[in-house]
Amino acid sequence: MGMGNTPILILKEGTKRDKGKDAQFNNIAAARVISDAVRSSLGPRGMDKMLVDSMGDVVITNDGVTILKEIDVQHPAAKMLVEVAKTQDAEVGDGTTTSVVIAGELLKKAIDMVDANVHPTVIASGYRLANAEAQRILTDVSKKVTIKDTETLKRIAETSMNSKQISSSKSFFSGLVVDAVKTIIEEKDGKYTADLKNIQTVKKTGASMEDTELVKGLIIDKEPVHSAMPKKIENAKIALIDAAFEVKKTEIEAKIEIRDPSKLNEFLMEEENMLRRMVDKVKSVGANVVFCQKGIDDLAQHFLAKEGIYAARRVKKSDMEKLAASTGGNIVNKISELEKSDIGEAELVEVRKVQDEGMTFVNGLKSTKSVSILIRGGTKHIVDEIERSLIDAWSVTKVAIEDGMMVTGGGSTAVEIAMRLRNYAQSVGGREQIAIDAFASAMEIIPTTLAENAGLDPINILIEMRKQHKEGNIYAGLNPFSGKVEDMTKLNVIEPYRIGKQAINSATDAAVMILRIDDVIASRSMPAPAGPPGGGMGGGMPPMDD
Repeated sequence: MGMGNTPILILKEGTKRDKGKDAQFNNIAAARVISDAVRSSLGPRGMDKMLVDSMGDVVITNDGVTILKEIDVQHPAAKMLVEVAKTQDAEVGDGTTTSVVIAGELLKKAIDMVDANVHPTVIASGYRLANAEAQRILTDVSKKVTIKDTETLKRIAETSMNSKQISSSKSFFSGLVVDAVKTIIEEKDGKYTADLKNIQTVKKTGASMEDTELVKGLIIDKEPVHSAMPKKIENAKIALIDAAFEVKKTEIEAKIEIRDPSKLNEFLMEEENMLRRMVDKVKSVGANVVFCQKGIDDLAQHFLAKEGIYAARRVKKSDMEKLAASTGGNIVNKISELEKSDIGEAELVEVRKVQDEGMTFVNGLKSTKSVSILIRGGTKHIVDEIERSLIDAWSVTKVAIEDGMMVTGGGSTAVEIAMRLRNYAQSVGGREQIAIDAFASAMEIIPTTLAENAGLDPINILIEMRKQHKEGNIYAGLNPFSGKVEDMTKLNVIEPYRIGKQAINSATDAAVMILRIDDVIASRSMPAPAGPPGGGMGGGMPPMDD
């Protein structure tokens, strides 16, 4: 008997394998589902998504990266597109939907080429060439912007807010954002850098969006621990303590027996004296404000209040670190070792009531490299979405100042890149030319989607845009509100150069990576836990094939 009939098992039983075109089609289909999910949220006329997690918590947003982070994605190729959005968010802070939509369209064009027997390697190589050329074109059409152009920076912040819920108050918020970024920015050898961690957000519901305020200092979500403490301290000397104002309990279980009643009094007096010594130590170094990361005993609160010292307890570690950085103080772990050199300074520390809750405002800091934004809004969902919108806005303002370059929005840059890429494709020749042409068409998904989301005819809009770009108007883009193709510089629709640069780069990388996969080997997943009888699917469906 020959060995011809014996099956040879190389892969574990139950392993699923897709090869060749099947693998490519499946991966691309999965990635395109992700791209289509966020596509309808692109642009000022985009729609919002309501995401409900397994706990029933609701998030309402149209921020691409938030949508993709909240969706529980299983397919490995789809996960790559989620990574594109995360990279875009980390690098620029905005343009996440744009990058995912471009990646999805590059893959859609690739499927048509694979069907026409163009080899994936040729497509990948064409896409790489097109990406390099697109980056050159992007630099060519960009314009200069400097930190002194406050109005231009405000327009950049506004463009990022156009598609968000706060667009109705964008002029108010853009002023706030530019002021915040300019406060924290640092200059070194003519180069600007900003650490966005120095912008702190505190969210409180109640009041309207426009009651949001910028504080050139820090807001600590705590109030003084004792009602007799002063509510306002000018020329504050701040002690930052990571130790409890309490009498230490022993680590091991200890028992103290007191037989003489007079000794009991001495014992209690000693406890009191220990707390008094802690407070005296704080007073001796000249501190009149204490921020404590741990607890403060009732008796210690009384002593601090008597000395006129403002004290807040259980302050978050992150807030303590911000206070240390901006007041010039040091966080001390042992009260007895507190020294004058550890004390930070601020012009004013005061408690203010915000929606019936006391909050501590620390103003007039030594280094104003910290700012806080107190965000107000009608409901928790609105306040959360305002925070997401503001983070996008100050991220784009920061990268615009750092790069010193900006481009126009409304799909104008995408159409210009597409037009010049088609000319470039002819000079390349060979089969790569087909891929570069496809890349050019994929770039036009941006104006097409903007038009679709505004309820306009995408084909008519695209024809009109191409016509104006051929005539040399490189800033012609779609105004979704008027439904016309207009000059984006006049409408002040501008965004940082880095949004386009990163979006095209990461979209190309993801598309090429997914395209080059021709074999998917998935090991058998763990059996699902047994559900209720009948499978919970309308009366017992037959088990699905693995």
